[in-house]
Amino acid sequence: MLLDSSGLLSLLDARERSRADAISFYRAAVRRSTHNYVLAEVVALAVARHVPKAKSLEFVSRLLASGGVEVVWVDEVLHQEAMALLQARLDKSWSLCDAVSFVLVQRRGELEALTTDHHFEQAGFVRLLVA
Repeated sequence: MLLDSSGLLSLLDARERSRADAISFYRAAVRRSTHNYVLAEVVALAVARHVPKAKSLEFVSRLLASGGVEVVWVDEVLHQEAMALLQARLDKSWSLCDAVSFVLVQRRGELEALTTDHHFEQAGFVRLLVA
């Protein structure tokens, strides 16, 4: 299962509506992965939602150290593949972070994402959380 920024925020912030479901899906997952663009995005999203920056940074640090989540570090090739996807789908309002996620899950044959983002459904993947 890919961990997206909204899913991670649901794990981080007790005020999020989808928190209980996010915890259940996270615990049940056999495989968890994300990428460094998501980690950057979750910190920014948390700050925008008035989560103290120190708390979000601690959360990301614990995630990185846990060993329970594979973190893919975006290289030039992955970045360029995501850019090409965005160029091919100018009709969509997907972010670069979304596009990197889509390329990764496609490469791995995964379908599920811990996210509330409807863009994952547009791209043909399973959104596990309701916004």
